[in-house]
Amino acid sequence: MHVPLPGDIASTSADLLFADMPAIKVTDQATQQRLDDLLDLNRAQQLFLSGAEQAAALSGVYLRTTWERDIAEHPLLTVMQPDSALPEFRFGFLRAVNFWRELSGSTEALTFRHIERHESGRILHALYQGRADNIGRMVPLTEHPDTASLAESLDADGQSVITGIRELTASYVPNMLPNRLHRGAPIGRSDYAAPIYDLFDNLDTVWTSWMRDIRLARARLMVPDSYLRDNGPGRGAEFDDDAEVFAALKIPPTEGGSTITLAQFAIRTDDHKATCEAITRQAAQAAGYSAQSFGLDGGGQPITATESDSRDQRSTVTRKKKAGYWRHGVAEQTHVMLQLDARMFGQKIKPERPSVEFGDGVAESLQSTATTLDLLARAGAVSTGTKVKILHPEWDDSTVKAEAAAILVETGSGAPDPVGTFPLNSPSAK
Repeated sequence: MHVPLPGDIASTSADLLFADMPAIKVTDQATQQRLDDLLDLNRAQQLFLSGAEQAAALSGVYLRTTWERDIAEHPLLTVMQPDSALPEFRFGFLRAVNFWRELSGSTEALTFRHIERHESGRILHALYQGRADNIGRMVPLTEHPDTASLAESLDADGQSVITGIRELTASYVPNMLPNRLHRGAPIGRSDYAAPIYDLFDNLDTVWTSWMRDIRLARARLMVPDSYLRDNGPGRGAEFDDDAEVFAALKIPPTEGGSTITLAQFAIRTDDHKATCEAITRQAAQAAGYSAQSFGLDGGGQPITATESDSRDQRSTVTRKKKAGYWRHGVAEQTHVMLQLDARMFGQKIKPERPSVEFGDGVAESLQSTATTLDLLARAGAVSTGTKVKILHPEWDDSTVKAEAAAILVETGSGAPDPVGTFPLNSPSAK
């Protein structure tokens, strides 16, 4: 029996990062509108969720920007797997990367591989014919139907496509650094690289033992031979457990062994449950998360928002650390998207590198927010506009000002100061 805790850890990592879409902003209004459209067309939030879950398990992923006019009239943002990429780093920065894939129809004896190399200013394509254990020799792209269409898009050198931009059209997003096996490498580490593989095995062992207890504890009846109904020579005998009346049997009343006996073993539920929870808690902690993120330590009792934040602090810290790595990768490739959109698709925009801001990741309850605002108001340390902004952080400035003005009118706090209208303050009285 397998407990899918590794999948739960990876999914929890992605949910903490991208359950709420980060704010990706530029200063130019027209560029911002086009950026929002590109993110929506590329289903960016679903893409980031998928990429973050894969990164948690595989140590990192690559964000790649490309285009295919037969599919869409805009740049395409994609996620590439780290186990099919050969990166080249310099001073910790990605300078080039080769993405490779085996093409359809490949066999052990004849294997076709497409190599897509991303460099500054260009993307190179090559087709190799070899074996399962050897890349072989380079052949024309037209030798395989999956790459034949690429040959028409190549520039004069017959190998590359000029992007016309300086930035690399691929970015590496590490899950977490440093890599504990290769501490000087810029390659990230998996959430499982504590390592916690033995904990996963032990959890499966305990869960299997628990299920075995349940199987063994099924109720069974043990009856003497005289209770069995003979089906005839060679046909054996059977016991009818639905029978309500049994024929009188010549059994001495003191013969205890000639009665129906129920056998049902105890299930060690509490022991198994406590062991499973202890292993899960240890694995979650080693991966950088709080036990509460996996449904533990709640106890079914209501708790305050402060208590919830305290119990979930480890997950919050891990989320902030991972958000720092994702912020750069997302900013780089959204900038590349805008540049390619202007150059390849003729959009009249001013490409600039966006700012990427992740939210708090914790939804504060209305009761907690109201208590905070009440304390600030009593201390005279906050204006009405600031209180509205705290309550509605998603509103823009004009909406906040309108709401603050409406509150002041309703409460009478917005009335003019009557002191300024006293006769003694008039110019004629001086």
